[in-house]
Amino acid sequence: ETLWLSLHEVILFRPRVRPFVGLANYAAVVVDPVFWDSFVHSLVWVITAVALQFLIGLGAALLLNRNFAWRGIARALVIVPWALPSVIIGLVWTWMLDFNLGIINQIGVRIGLLDAPIAWLARPNTAMAAVILAVVWQGFPFFCVTLLAGLQAIPREHYEAASIDGAGRIATFANVTLPGLAPVIATALLLRMIWVANSLDLILVMTGGGPGTATQTLPLYAFLRAWSGANYGYGSALAVLLTFMLLAVVVSYAVRNAR
Repeated sequence: ETLWLSLHEVILFRPRVRPFVGLANYAAVVVDPVFWDSFVHSLVWVITAVALQFLIGLGAALLLNRNFAWRGIARALVIVPWALPSVIIGLVWTWMLDFNLGIINQIGVRIGLLDAPIAWLARPNTAMAAVILAVVWQGFPFFCVTLLAGLQAIPREHYEAASIDGAGRIATFANVTLPGLAPVIATALLLRMIWVANSLDLILVMTGGGPGTATQTLPLYAFLRAWSGANYGYGSALAVLLTFMLLAVVVSYAVRNAR
């Protein structure tokens, strides 16, 4: 239905009039500067957020794979950010980043990292970093749990053989741990990338895509054009283009694994 709507001019103010316009909506998208801005923001959003989530999740998984006191409690607590709704996380981080009352500004000023409070969500040069920080905190438990399961599936004999061969920690990690985790890492990265690329609720709650269009990604732009702009035809065209972009990534992953 979305594909069919994208081939029509569907405006909420004229619900009974739906002229067929063919590829006109797609042609308008190509010359839309806001679309290209949103596309660049989506790339920054997905690549930066997923990379940081992966690195933090991998570090947490390696730590939680060790034996230490209260390990069970630590494994349970790491799930908390993942279990919370995105709307709640967005509200919490909006409060933490608040110019007047935010705890991040308060701590930064008191320990000397900041000369004065910063309006993190109101400045184009800091807003994207702020929402990425929030989504990283929300998403790193996914990698942590997934990679922890992968670590526990690696046979202990591989580590024993590496130790007998005289391999150090770095060599063992590079030649045993990473190859053993490679299939898990590839699948987790693909799933999380699709998830982050499609997400809009966190940005919608924290910035609404602003200031201006500084944090506006493709799914958010499609939503705003369809919902706020009442142009369902154009919004559907944006959604279809995003779907094909993600489908291309999935097909590439499937072809690579089939070799």
